[in-house]
Amino acid sequence: MIHWMRVDGLTAFRGACSCLFFHRRTPVHLGIISGLTDLPNLPLEMTEEYVLRCVLMLCCALLSANASNWLYLAKLSSVGSIRDEETCERLRGLIQRQVQICKRSVEVMDAVRRGAQLAIDECQFQFRNRRWNCSTLETMPVFGKIVTQGTREAAFVYAISAASVAFAVTRACSSGELEKCGCDHNVHGVSPEGFQWSGCSDNIAYGVAFSQSFVDVRERSKGQSSSRALMNLHNNEAGRKAILSHMRVECKCHGVSGSCEVKTCWKAMPPFRKVGNVIKEKFDGATEVEQRKVGTTKVLVPRNSQFKPHTDEDLVYLEPSPDFCDYDPRTPGMLGTVGRQCNRTSKAIDGCELMCCGRGFQTQEVEVVDRCSCKFHWCCYVKCKQCRKMVEMHTCR
Repeated sequence: MIHWMRVDGLTAFRGACSCLFFHRRTPVHLGIISGLTDLPNLPLEMTEEYVLRCVLMLCCALLSANASNWLYLAKLSSVGSIRDEETCERLRGLIQRQVQICKRSVEVMDAVRRGAQLAIDECQFQFRNRRWNCSTLETMPVFGKIVTQGTREAAFVYAISAASVAFAVTRACSSGELEKCGCDHNVHGVSPEGFQWSGCSDNIAYGVAFSQSFVDVRERSKGQSSSRALMNLHNNEAGRKAILSHMRVECKCHGVSGSCEVKTCWKAMPPFRKVGNVIKEKFDGATEVEQRKVGTTKVLVPRNSQFKPHTDEDLVYLEPSPDFCDYDPRTPGMLGTVGRQCNRTSKAIDGCELMCCGRGFQTQEVEVVDRCSCKFHWCCYVKCKQCRKMVEMHTCR
């Protein structure tokens, strides 16, 4: 029997998803369901089979759409260090399988939390001049309902999030934080170029493997072959490939008077800003796709058959983005552009015409304090003066 209740005139399927997925041996936290406060009114006269079908569709959609809830770890500064299994049970945003991973690899979870913060910071940097600028909420998902839609913005969030976990965990391995991993000892000997592999090569294989097991766990649940699940998995992998395809070789010379008689080298990850730039470029050229069945396999193909197929490193999306112009109280995270700063002389998306969606802008003079007349003093510090100047600031109406 399916039990559902009416709250404030709205229908909330509380407990239904939990019972359904517990039967399928995949427990789901009720917090995922409890956030559903905007479901439309449903007729009370429903057959049990019809309600069950609706609940099944709803829960499957939620499993894929809210797969970024773990990013809420970045908001949990009050928890302190994640050092014991009991803490894993208290972490909001994790599904049961992620809680289990947390318990098995509790020492890695501080790196995962740093990865969550890294993803948010990089998203806000890359989108700082766009209408949607990765503003976060104090609820889940942290970016609001934007990530529950199959847009290119959601594609970017999933890609940068998967990359950030791989990056942060790999960095923790190289710094000696984790007992389970360290430097990549598979890189050794003499290279074809003649230099000696030495030092601490970043163990990117471990970071990528952990990212796949932790970030992808919702979509890899049994039966998750929806178009949105396929989109999320593809973009997760594209994010990780943005690191893998830009690994670099760093070297140090050894010899008398700085000569390079012997050169030792190691493999290192690119700076995460470089990773963010790569994924942002993929966002700008993302491919709109749809699901098709090829034999017995469901795949994503370009919606427009005239477009060339996307590669494993490209981002894909399922539906066009909204214009992000106006605040929508029904859509958490849709904050609009009123009050946003714009560039009066730019013709790009940061320009006042596009940023303000044709509503116009207002200009005011504000005082800005900058460092100036900086001088180096021996030894060893730089001393600057503070200079004040008036500048024009333009904000959207």
